[in-house]
Amino acid sequence: MKNMKVLHTSDWHLGQNFMGKSREEEHKAFFSWLLETIKENQIDLLLVSGDIFDTGTPPNYALELYYNFLKQLSGQESLKTTIITAGNHDSVSTLKAPKQLLEALNVHVVVNGDEDENIIIPIKEDGEIKAIVCAVPYLRDSVIRQSLAGETVKDKEKLANAGIKSYYENAYKKAKELNHTSTKSAPIIAMGHLTTVGSRTSESERDIYIGGTLDIGGDYLGSLFDYVALGHLHINQKVSSNHVRYSGSPIPLSFSESKNTQKVNLVTISDFVEVEELEIPQKRKLQVIKGNLETIKDELKKVKDKTTWIEVHIKDDNPMFANTQVREEATKLDLTILAVKIEKSEKQLRAKELKAISLEELSVNDVFEKRLEQENIEDKEFKEQLTLCFSQIVENLHQAEPESEEVKS
Repeated sequence: MKNMKVLHTSDWHLGQNFMGKSREEEHKAFFSWLLETIKENQIDLLLVSGDIFDTGTPPNYALELYYNFLKQLSGQESLKTTIITAGNHDSVSTLKAPKQLLEALNVHVVVNGDEDENIIIPIKEDGEIKAIVCAVPYLRDSVIRQSLAGETVKDKEKLANAGIKSYYENAYKKAKELNHTSTKSAPIIAMGHLTTVGSRTSESERDIYIGGTLDIGGDYLGSLFDYVALGHLHINQKVSSNHVRYSGSPIPLSFSESKNTQKVNLVTISDFVEVEELEIPQKRKLQVIKGNLETIKDELKKVKDKTTWIEVHIKDDNPMFANTQVREEATKLDLTILAVKIEKSEKQLRAKELKAISLEELSVNDVFEKRLEQENIEDKEFKEQLTLCFSQIVENLHQAEPESEEVKS
């Protein structure tokens, strides 16, 4: 059998608004690299396992990026088929709208996997089946559960597990039946968008099933399929076996992912499956800097790439002053700080414990001021306006109350 080369990617999250910043340039750079990678490696099949867009209503520029990329794919001579499945972030209607048009470009889009949608896609060359893909998208409740009414969370989790396993088993059976019609047995590949047992997550993924727990491991999926192309988790990783894989996101989607190495999986299928992780060059770096005021200032001076987006964690006895100083230092160095997080020092925490007082010792205004302090509001003028507004509200309430010796301020 001639080697088949498959490129597995997922979790593009096109249109992500990252703390007010667009990721458009980063995604453009990724698509350029991906097209070149497909050409250099003579890829036969491209798999995109869900979360194409970051929201169900992506901005126009994200849709334009998506369609332009798919159009450019049609110019890749080696590429026979592209298969795109929906993730939990994707809108079914958004992905489904151009579905029939895209099939003319050999791009298959599977949005929900219901009974009206064919998820079994044979990859053919010269009329012969070279591989069969079970294109399983993110499976919504309507597909995997008959009824949830009256079920406990634990029961719903069991029902989800059973429903998903049954779905994959049925898909495998249909693929095997199709295989019998071929002169040679073709490899069977599955796609999926879910969290498997034993996989590593990051802060930017969210639970997608009730309770957030699925008792579906890589061993189970690996026992059925020759390769499993998973999406949803943003860290490139194998799950229990070499041929059950997450590709991860092409760019870091949160500061918790700043130390990850972004990759896609190049899968060569012959008599056995070989997987090579290809590192994706990054257009922009995310960096987390932690420490006190002096430590952070020193670290900022070491940042050479001015396009870096930075998150700072300050641990200082005077965090508000330190915050101001850090931002001023970043401005001098022409650096971009997207977020500053205040970490309470042990000294502050001890002081808070020692100064514990009861509400009887405080006025209403005192309580409000102490609550306001916990918010670490940087804008002094805004803080003063809040305090003034609250004082006026309290005063108005007092004026509305009947005069009585029992009424306390």
